[in-house]
This record gives sequence, C-alpha cells and structure tokens, in this order.
Amino acid sequence: MRRSREIPRQLVRFALVGASNTVLSYAVYAALVSTRVPYLLAGALAFAAGAVNGYRLNRRWTFRQSDSPGLRVRYVVVQLVGLLATSLLLRLFVEGAQLGRIVSYGLTIPLVTLTTFAANRWWAFTERGTLTPLAR
Repeated sequence: MRRSREIPRQLVRFALVGASNTVLSYAVYAALVSTRVPYLLAGALAFAAGAVNGYRLNRRWTFRQSDSPGLRVRYVVVQLVGLLATSLLLRLFVEGAQLGRIVSYGLTIPLVTLTTFAANRWWAFTERGTLTPLAR
C-alpha cells in the first residue's frame, strides 16, 4: 500500500477500534459508577478494559504487527500515559468544571484518542522506527 494511504487507513481503523473500546469502556464505567465505585477508580478500570481490547485489535488489524515483548512494553507505556491523561481530565471536568461524571468521561475520549493514536502510530507499533507488516 502506498505510504500516502497508510496513515489515513490506519486512522480509520484506529477510530473503529476506538469506537469498540468506547462502547466497552462506557459500559464498564457506567456499571461501576452505578454500583457506587468511586468515579476515578471506575474511569481507570474502564480505560484498562478498553486498552486490552485495543491492543488485540490494533496490533492485528490497524497496525498489522507481530506480537513481541518490546511492542507490549511500548503499548503499556502509551496506555499508562493515556490512563493518566484520562484520570487528570476526568478530575478536571468533574471537580474543576463541575460537569457530570458521565459527560466528563465523554469529553476525555477525543482528546486522549488523538494523542494515543499518534503515540501508537509513531512509537508503540514500530520496530526500530519502521512499521513491520504482520507475518502471515
């Protein structure tokens, strides 16, 4: 595939994976909050559920990478930064802006998604700076 088409294709796939992660994480978050789990803990657990789903789908479908220990470590680092950003934004929106907990979580999604796409595309899912197709 031509390089000029690769990034838009990956962004679309990443967005579709992100949509599935969003549905999953929203369901987990709403369920936990409704059972009185503290919203920051619920946000972290919901993000983690989406991250596990995202690794499997993005590795195989979006970026077409073979699994490796290095890839897993880089992916976890990106997810931890995403988790930290999600938690900080969630606290900012809930406590600082006095927005609802569910609405606040929804506001974090586009900001964290764009950042984690860039980090995954250009760092986590690379091997020595180059994208490697999944071994077939």
